[in-house]
Amino acid sequence: MNGFLNALKPPGMSSHDMVNAVRRILNIKKAGHAGTLDPAAAGVLPIAVGRATRLLEYLSLSNKSYRGEILLGKSTVSGDLLGEITEICEVQFPPTEKILDTINSFKGKILQRPPIVSAIQINGKRAYDLARKGQDFEMPLREVEIFSIELLKTYPEKNSFLIDAEVSKGAYIRSLAVDIGEKLNVPALLKFLLRTRVGDFFIENAYSLEELETLGETVILKPDSYLSHIPSYELPENRRKAFLNGLSTGERRPQPNLLTVFCNNEFLGVARYKNGEVAPVKVYAT
Repeated sequence: MNGFLNALKPPGMSSHDMVNAVRRILNIKKAGHAGTLDPAAAGVLPIAVGRATRLLEYLSLSNKSYRGEILLGKSTVSGDLLGEITEICEVQFPPTEKILDTINSFKGKILQRPPIVSAIQINGKRAYDLARKGQDFEMPLREVEIFSIELLKTYPEKNSFLIDAEVSKGAYIRSLAVDIGEKLNVPALLKFLLRTRVGDFFIENAYSLEELETLGETVILKPDSYLSHIPSYELPENRRKAFLNGLSTGERRPQPNLLTVFCNNEFLGVARYKNGEVAPVKVYAT
Protein backbone atom coordinates (compact mmCIF):
# COMPACT_ATOMS: atom_id res chain seq x y z
CA MET A 1 0.00 0.00 0.00
CA ASN A 2 1.97 2.99 -1.33
CA GLY A 3 0.71 6.40 -2.42
CA PHE A 4 -1.16 9.53 -1.36
CA LEU A 5 -4.49 10.03 0.34
CA ASN A 6 -6.50 13.24 -0.02
CA ALA A 7 -7.85 13.39 3.52
CA LEU A 8 -10.52 15.78 4.78
CA LYS A 9 -9.54 16.88 8.27
CA PRO A 10 -12.39 17.97 10.54
CA PRO A 11 -11.99 20.81 13.07
CA GLY A 12 -10.90 19.63 16.51
CA MET A 13 -8.36 17.05 15.35
CA SER A 14 -4.64 17.66 14.99
CA SER A 15 -2.83 16.65 11.80
CA HIS A 16 -1.01 14.00 13.84
CA ASP A 17 -4.38 12.63 15.06
CA MET A 18 -5.47 12.29 11.43
CA VAL A 19 -2.36 10.31 10.51
CA ASN A 20 -2.90 7.98 13.48
CA ALA A 21 -6.52 7.45 12.41
CA VAL A 22 -5.42 6.59 8.85
CA ARG A 23 -2.85 4.11 10.21
CA ARG A 24 -5.58 2.43 12.24
CA ILE A 25 -8.17 2.32 9.45
CA LEU A 26 -5.76 1.03 6.79
CA ASN A 27 -3.85 -1.16 9.27
CA ILE A 28 -0.47 0.27 8.24
CA LYS A 29 2.54 1.55 10.15
CA LYS A 30 4.16 3.96 7.71
CA ALA A 31 2.21 7.19 7.12
CA GLY A 32 2.78 10.93 7.38
CA HIS A 33 1.19 14.22 6.40
CA ALA A 34 2.26 17.20 4.31
CA GLY A 35 1.62 20.74 5.53
CA THR A 36 0.38 20.88 9.12
CA LEU A 37 -3.20 22.07 9.49
CA ASP A 38 -4.11 23.74 12.81
CA PRO A 39 -6.41 21.68 15.10
CA ALA A 40 -9.16 24.32 14.83
CA ALA A 41 -8.98 24.35 11.02
CA ALA A 42 -10.59 21.95 8.58
CA GLY A 43 -9.92 20.89 5.03
CA VAL A 44 -7.42 19.19 2.76
CA LEU A 45 -4.61 17.26 4.46
CA PRO A 46 -2.49 15.17 2.06
CA ILE A 47 -1.31 11.97 3.75
CA ALA A 48 1.33 9.64 2.31
CA VAL A 49 1.48 5.93 3.08
CA GLY A 50 4.20 3.37 2.53
CA ARG A 51 7.06 4.33 0.22
CA ALA A 52 5.29 7.57 -0.71
CA THR A 53 6.25 9.03 2.69
CA ARG A 54 9.66 9.63 1.08
CA LEU A 55 7.98 12.22 -1.14
CA LEU A 56 6.24 14.28 1.54
CA GLU A 57 8.85 17.06 1.51
CA TYR A 58 8.06 17.74 -2.16
CA LEU A 59 4.31 18.02 -1.54
CA SER A 60 5.06 20.78 0.97
CA LEU A 61 6.57 22.90 -1.84
CA SER A 62 3.21 23.33 -3.56
CA ASN A 63 0.88 26.34 -3.28
CA LYS A 64 -2.15 26.20 -1.01
CA SER A 65 -5.63 27.75 -1.09
CA TYR A 66 -7.75 28.72 1.91
CA ARG A 67 -11.11 30.18 2.86
CA GLY A 68 -11.05 32.13 6.09
CA GLU A 69 -13.25 34.37 8.21
CA ILE A 70 -11.48 37.33 9.80
CA LEU A 71 -12.94 38.80 12.99
CA LEU A 72 -12.27 42.43 13.88
CA GLY A 73 -12.13 43.84 17.41
CA LYS A 74 -10.39 40.94 19.15
CA SER A 75 -6.86 39.54 19.28
CA THR A 76 -5.21 36.50 20.89
CA VAL A 77 -1.66 35.21 21.30
CA SER A 78 -2.32 32.51 18.70
CA GLY A 79 -4.15 34.63 16.12
CA ASP A 80 -7.28 32.45 16.34
CA LEU A 81 -10.11 31.78 18.79
CA LEU A 82 -8.14 29.17 20.75
CA GLY A 83 -5.48 31.47 22.20
CA GLU A 84 -5.42 33.66 25.27
CA ILE A 85 -7.17 36.99 24.61
CA THR A 86 -4.82 39.97 24.44
CA GLU A 87 -7.24 42.72 23.37
CA ILE A 88 -10.94 43.40 22.85
CA CYS A 89 -12.38 46.67 21.60
CA GLU A 90 -15.44 48.23 19.98
CA VAL A 91 -15.25 48.35 16.20
CA GLN A 92 -16.76 50.65 13.63
CA PHE A 93 -16.96 48.18 10.78
CA PRO A 94 -14.95 49.46 7.78
CA PRO A 95 -16.59 50.18 4.41
CA THR A 96 -16.25 47.39 1.85
CA GLU A 97 -13.97 49.57 -0.30
CA LYS A 98 -11.52 50.01 2.58
CA ILE A 99 -11.46 46.26 3.27
CA LEU A 100 -10.85 45.58 -0.43
CA ASP A 101 -8.00 48.11 -0.60
CA THR A 102 -6.45 46.64 2.53
CA ILE A 103 -6.52 42.98 1.54
CA ASN A 104 -5.32 43.79 -1.99
CA SER A 105 -2.27 45.53 -0.51
CA PHE A 106 -1.03 42.12 0.66
CA LYS A 107 -0.85 40.61 -2.82
CA GLY A 108 2.61 39.59 -3.96
CA LYS A 109 5.73 38.87 -1.93
CA ILE A 110 5.52 40.08 1.66
CA LEU A 111 7.41 39.67 4.91
CA GLN A 112 5.30 37.79 7.43
CA ARG A 113 5.87 36.90 11.08
CA PRO A 114 4.42 33.44 11.87
CA PRO A 115 2.30 33.02 15.03
CA ILE A 116 4.19 32.04 18.18
CA VAL A 117 1.69 29.19 18.56
CA SER A 118 2.89 27.22 15.53
CA ALA A 119 4.88 24.10 14.63
CA ILE A 120 7.91 26.10 13.46
CA GLN A 121 11.14 25.11 15.18
CA ILE A 122 13.10 27.68 17.20
CA ASN A 123 16.54 26.40 18.21
CA GLY A 124 15.35 22.83 17.75
CA LYS A 125 12.10 23.22 19.71
CA ARG A 126 8.54 23.73 18.48
CA ALA A 127 7.36 27.32 18.91
CA TYR A 128 4.06 26.19 20.48
CA ASP A 129 5.96 24.27 23.17
CA LEU A 130 8.03 27.36 24.03
CA ALA A 131 4.87 29.50 24.10
CA ARG A 132 3.08 27.08 26.44
CA LYS A 133 6.04 27.20 28.82
CA GLY A 134 5.85 30.98 28.87
CA GLN A 135 9.31 31.47 27.36
CA ASP A 136 10.02 34.83 25.79
CA PHE A 137 11.07 34.64 22.13
CA GLU A 138 10.36 36.32 18.81
CA MET A 139 9.38 34.57 15.61
CA PRO A 140 11.68 35.55 12.72
CA LEU A 141 10.18 37.26 9.69
CA ARG A 142 9.98 35.17 6.52
CA GLU A 143 9.21 36.01 2.92
CA VAL A 144 6.03 34.46 1.58
CA GLU A 145 3.85 35.16 -1.42
CA ILE A 146 0.13 35.89 -1.60
CA PHE A 147 -0.80 34.94 -5.15
CA SER A 148 -4.43 36.00 -4.88
CA ILE A 149 -6.84 37.23 -2.24
CA GLU A 150 -10.55 37.80 -2.74
CA LEU A 151 -13.24 39.29 -0.53
CA LEU A 152 -16.24 36.94 -0.65
CA LYS A 153 -18.66 38.48 1.84
CA THR A 154 -18.85 40.96 4.71
CA TYR A 155 -20.77 40.45 7.95
CA PRO A 156 -20.98 43.95 9.55
CA GLU A 157 -23.32 42.67 12.26
CA LYS A 158 -20.62 40.16 13.33
CA ASN A 159 -17.61 42.45 12.67
CA SER A 160 -16.18 39.88 10.27
CA PHE A 161 -15.59 39.17 6.59
CA LEU A 162 -14.84 36.11 4.47
CA ILE A 163 -11.84 35.78 2.14
CA ASP A 164 -10.33 33.27 -0.28
CA ALA A 165 -6.56 33.27 -0.65
CA GLU A 166 -3.94 31.33 -2.58
CA VAL A 167 -0.54 31.42 -0.90
CA SER A 168 2.95 30.00 -1.12
CA LYS A 169 4.62 27.45 1.11
CA GLY A 170 5.18 28.81 4.62
CA ALA A 171 2.41 31.43 4.62
CA TYR A 172 0.12 31.59 7.66
CA ILE A 173 -3.46 32.78 7.22
CA ARG A 174 -3.59 33.53 10.97
CA SER A 175 -0.72 35.98 10.52
CA LEU A 176 -2.40 37.42 7.44
CA ALA A 177 -5.58 38.05 9.45
CA VAL A 178 -3.63 39.80 12.22
CA ASP A 179 -1.71 41.91 9.69
CA ILE A 180 -4.91 42.90 7.87
CA GLY A 181 -6.39 44.04 11.17
CA GLU A 182 -3.26 46.04 11.96
CA LYS A 183 -3.54 47.84 8.63
CA LEU A 184 -7.21 48.58 9.43
CA ASN A 185 -6.07 49.90 12.86
CA VAL A 186 -8.07 47.30 14.81
CA PRO A 187 -7.15 44.04 16.55
CA ALA A 188 -8.08 41.01 14.47
CA LEU A 189 -7.91 37.23 14.43
CA LEU A 190 -8.81 34.29 12.23
CA LYS A 191 -12.24 33.06 13.31
CA PHE A 192 -12.49 30.11 10.94
CA LEU A 193 -10.19 28.42 8.41
CA LEU A 194 -10.86 25.90 5.65
CA ARG A 195 -8.02 24.68 3.45
CA THR A 196 -9.49 24.07 0.03
CA ARG A 197 -6.39 22.97 -1.90
CA VAL A 198 -2.81 21.75 -1.51
CA GLY A 199 -1.17 21.58 -4.93
CA ASP A 200 -3.14 19.00 -6.92
CA PHE A 201 -5.27 17.95 -3.93
CA PHE A 202 -8.70 19.64 -3.97
CA ILE A 203 -11.36 19.64 -1.27
CA GLU A 204 -13.98 18.42 -3.77
CA ASN A 205 -12.09 15.11 -3.96
CA ALA A 206 -11.11 14.78 -0.29
CA TYR A 207 -12.27 11.84 1.85
CA SER A 208 -13.45 12.00 5.43
CA LEU A 209 -12.38 9.35 7.94
CA GLU A 210 -15.89 7.90 7.78
CA GLU A 211 -15.58 7.49 4.00
CA LEU A 212 -12.13 5.98 4.42
CA GLU A 213 -13.57 3.40 6.82
CA THR A 214 -15.87 2.27 3.99
CA LEU A 215 -13.62 2.63 0.95
CA GLY A 216 -10.31 1.54 2.45
CA GLU A 217 -7.22 1.37 0.26
CA THR A 218 -9.20 2.08 -2.92
CA VAL A 219 -8.74 5.81 -2.24
CA ILE A 220 -4.91 5.58 -2.31
CA LEU A 221 -3.59 7.68 -5.22
CA LYS A 222 -0.52 7.17 -7.39
CA PRO A 223 2.02 9.77 -6.23
CA ASP A 224 3.31 10.82 -9.66
CA SER A 225 -0.04 12.43 -10.53
CA TYR A 226 0.21 14.80 -7.56
CA LEU A 227 3.65 16.30 -8.08
CA SER A 228 2.81 18.45 -11.11
CA HIS A 229 4.33 21.54 -9.44
CA ILE A 230 7.73 19.90 -10.09
CA PRO A 231 8.87 19.73 -13.77
CA SER A 232 9.20 16.21 -15.18
CA TYR A 233 12.12 14.56 -16.95
CA GLU A 234 11.97 11.54 -19.26
CA LEU A 235 14.88 9.18 -18.60
CA PRO A 236 16.18 6.93 -21.41
CA GLU A 237 15.33 3.27 -20.93
CA ASN A 238 18.99 2.29 -20.87
CA ARG A 239 19.51 4.50 -17.76
CA ARG A 240 16.56 3.17 -15.74
CA LYS A 241 18.55 0.60 -13.77
CA ALA A 242 21.33 3.13 -13.16
CA PHE A 243 18.84 5.63 -11.70
CA LEU A 244 17.31 3.02 -9.39
CA ASN A 245 20.84 2.24 -8.18
CA GLY A 246 21.47 5.89 -7.36
CA LEU A 247 23.64 6.75 -10.37
CA SER A 248 23.55 10.08 -12.23
CA THR A 249 22.81 10.56 -15.92
CA GLY A 250 24.56 13.14 -18.08
CA GLU A 251 22.30 15.80 -19.60
CA ARG A 252 23.51 18.69 -21.74
CA ARG A 253 20.22 20.56 -22.05
CA PRO A 254 19.43 23.12 -19.29
CA GLN A 255 17.02 21.69 -16.73
CA PRO A 256 15.20 23.04 -13.65
CA ASN A 257 16.92 22.28 -10.36
CA LEU A 258 14.31 19.77 -9.12
CA LEU A 259 12.78 17.10 -11.37
CA THR A 260 10.32 14.23 -11.21
CA VAL A 261 11.83 11.40 -13.25
CA PHE A 262 9.87 9.06 -15.53
CA CYS A 263 10.85 6.20 -17.83
CA ASN A 264 8.24 4.89 -20.30
CA ASN A 265 5.50 6.57 -18.18
CA GLU A 266 6.75 4.86 -15.00
CA PHE A 267 7.48 7.21 -12.10
CA LEU A 268 10.99 6.48 -10.84
CA GLY A 269 11.55 9.21 -8.25
CA VAL A 270 12.89 12.73 -7.74
CA ALA A 271 16.22 14.07 -8.99
CA ARG A 272 18.30 17.25 -8.94
CA TYR A 273 19.99 18.69 -11.99
CA LYS A 274 23.47 20.06 -11.31
CA ASN A 275 26.65 20.45 -13.34
CA GLY A 276 25.20 18.66 -16.37
CA GLU A 277 24.01 15.64 -14.37
CA VAL A 278 20.52 14.40 -13.43
CA ALA A 279 21.23 12.89 -10.01
CA PRO A 280 18.61 10.88 -8.05
CA VAL A 281 17.75 12.21 -4.58
CA LYS A 282 14.67 10.10 -3.82
CA VAL A 283 14.16 6.79 -5.64
CA TYR A 284 10.53 5.63 -5.50
CA ALA A 285 10.27 2.75 -7.98
CA THR A 286 11.59 -0.69 -7.10
